[in-house]
Amino acid sequence: MTRPLSDTPWNAVPSTVAAALRPELPALADEIIEAISHGVPGYARPLEGPFGRGLRAGVEQALEQFLGLVERPDAARGAGREVYVALGRGEMRAGRSLDALLAAYRLGARVAWRRLASAGERAGLEPATLYGLAESIFAYIDELSGESIEGYAAEQAAAAGERQRLRRRLGALLVRHPPADAIAVEEAAAAAGWALPTELAAVAVSVDDPERLAGRLGPDALSVALPAGTCALLPDPRGPGREGQIRAALGDRRGALGPALGWPEARVSAERALAALALARDGVIAAPGGSLVVADDHPLDLLLYADARLSRDLAQAALAPLDSETAASRARLRETLAAWLAHRARTEQVAGVLDVHPQTVRYRLARLRELFGEALEDPEGRLRLELALRVPGGQSVPS
Repeated sequence: MTRPLSDTPWNAVPSTVAAALRPELPALADEIIEAISHGVPGYARPLEGPFGRGLRAGVEQALEQFLGLVERPDAARGAGREVYVALGRGEMRAGRSLDALLAAYRLGARVAWRRLASAGERAGLEPATLYGLAESIFAYIDELSGESIEGYAAEQAAAAGERQRLRRRLGALLVRHPPADAIAVEEAAAAAGWALPTELAAVAVSVDDPERLAGRLGPDALSVALPAGTCALLPDPRGPGREGQIRAALGDRRGALGPALGWPEARVSAERALAALALARDGVIAAPGGSLVVADDHPLDLLLYADARLSRDLAQAALAPLDSETAASRARLRETLAAWLAHRARTEQVAGVLDVHPQTVRYRLARLRELFGEALEDPEGRLRLELALRVPGGQSVPS
């Protein structure tokens, strides 16, 4: 009957086996290192300096620890596992995959089994003991491989965390006020591994994790958290498919795209994106065809609402002549005034837009001239009225 596999099969190997096999270790270490240098392409190099010393130390410690487990099954490996965790970390730091290291482990296990099996036969070990020894060698190598994978993953996580920290620092520098020194920005970009683009644009959303937003926009997007909202700085915003990529990243969230500007003006793009987002949220501007508002499509609104209090004051002052009218009359006259200004005083066109008789328009215009006087004939006065009519709630209401 086949016995179940154990995570620690060396527990079943007689402890006396260790004494029989220990004399083989020095020559076995040399043989394994030689086999690795020829059989693993990633390690086909002179085994000198720190790399060679580290490889030899790893092989020698692996062999000694293995026999130690056979000899004393209940003994903990202690700090020994850190050697193999560190080997995994080292592969990540060197910019290599784990393929070469794991291949070296597998090759080392094959060489170790071949030599130790031969030594065991010479020492008269029973076949069952040799089978247990084989299982123990390969289970042990699996354990070492797992420790190196753990180290590699930990180093990956640390590198990713450091990279994110450096990218957050760069994003903060790009939108800083007053602007950061250009050399400081260039150095921060180099440290973060982020090429400063010719152009970038900010993408703003109301509520989101900035790093998740940047992640959805692609690996070249930088996240920035500002008091007014979350932004991602996106290089090459005019590139093919970029707007579609932004819309896909936003999903059903409302967002705003700032103007494409050189990186020294990243804050300007971010501020306009956030301002456009605020106006969309307040219903001042709409996002036809989707959830994305493009700031460049609404320059007048952005200008008008740059100082919301000033805009309201301007509107209330410009439209104050309507205060004496009833609510219904104010609404009719305001609508007529807006159409008249938009169509350059063409009565027939205004009547068509309002769907009323031209005589009705003439009557209302007469009343508007009584109320506004020369402001209707003065270019600056008409401009004030046009701006005032764009401000919701800007008309003052009599007390």
